[in-house]
Amino acid sequence: MEAVLQGEKTKQTRGSLAQRYGALLAILAVIVFFSIVNENFLSYANLVDILRSISIVTLVAIGVTFSLIVGGFDLSVGSTVSVATVLSASLMVWYRQELLVAVVVPLLAGLVIGLINALLVVKVRIPDILATLVSLYVFQGIHLSYTQGFSIYNNMPMADGSSAPGIIIPSFLFIGQGEIWGIPVPVILMALAVVGVHVFLNYTRFGRMLYVTGGNLEAARLSGVPVNKYRTLAYMLSALFASIGGIVLTARIGTGQVMAGSPLLMDAVAAAFIGFSIFGQGKPNAFGTFCGAILMGVLMNGLTMMNVPYYAQDIVKGLVLAGALTLTYLPRLKK
Repeated sequence: MEAVLQGEKTKQTRGSLAQRYGALLAILAVIVFFSIVNENFLSYANLVDILRSISIVTLVAIGVTFSLIVGGFDLSVGSTVSVATVLSASLMVWYRQELLVAVVVPLLAGLVIGLINALLVVKVRIPDILATLVSLYVFQGIHLSYTQGFSIYNNMPMADGSSAPGIIIPSFLFIGQGEIWGIPVPVILMALAVVGVHVFLNYTRFGRMLYVTGGNLEAARLSGVPVNKYRTLAYMLSALFASIGGIVLTARIGTGQVMAGSPLLMDAVAAAFIGFSIFGQGKPNAFGTFCGAILMGVLMNGLTMMNVPYYAQDIVKGLVLAGALTLTYLPRLKK
C-alpha cells in the first residue's frame, strides 16, 4: 500500500514539474536543437535578430494578456495595430506632423478603440469574442477606407498627381531602427513593457483587482469590486499596447503598411496562451507572455535558417500552441 502511495506521489510530482517547467524546457530544447543544426544560431547577431523580431509581437501579446486576465478575449488587436500604423505614417507623410503628434494621436486612437470594445462587452453585454470580432472588421474597414487601400510611404503619389509633401522623420524611425548602447530600441521598449506590466499586475491594487475580476466575475461583483471599471481598463490597455506595437512597426519598416496587424494577431494570441503554462501559473502573466513570444520567435528563426517554407511554419506554431495548452489545462481536468 505504501509503495502504491509512493508511486502516486511520484507521478504527481512529475506532473507538477512538467506543468511548471515544461514550457521553459521546451524553449531550451528548441534552442539546443537549432544550435546543433546551425552553428550560427547562437551568434550574438542572430540572438539580437530574434529579440528584435519578437519585440512587436510581445507588445501586442501583452495587450491580449490584459483582456485574458479579466476573462475576456480581444480579437481586435490586429486591426488596432493597422490603424496605429497608417495613422502614424499618414500624419508625417501626408500632413507633415512632428514626432509628438505622430506618436500621441495613434495612442489616443487605440484608447478610443479599447473604450468602444469595453462598451460593447460591458454595457451592451455582447460576448467578448463577438464584440471584438465586430471591432476587427469595422476598424479594418476604417483604416482601409482612410488610405483607400494603399500603403503610406515617402514621396508616394497623391490623388492630385503630386507627391506626398512629408516624410517619415528620422526621429520617428529611431523608435524602430535605432540602438542605445548597441541594443535595439524595440528590444528596450519590449523589456520595459514586460517588467512594467509585471510590476503593475503583481504589486499594485489595480493589477490585483484585474486578476480578482477575471477569477470569478460574480463573486468579485458581490464583494464590492467595480468589475465594469476593471474590465474597461483591461480592454483599453489591450488596445493601447496594440497601438504601441503599431507605432514601433511603422518605425521599424519605415512605411505605413495596410493590414500590417493581421499577421500579428495569431502570433500574439499564441504567445499569450503559451504564457499560461510558464512556471505552472495557469493564468495570464507578463513574463509568461514574453517567454511564449521567445518560443515562437526561436522556432520561426530556426525554421527559416533551415529553409523550411513559410507556409509550413504555421503547422509548427499550431502544434506548439496545442502542447502549451495541454500543459495548462490537462492537470485541471485530472483534478
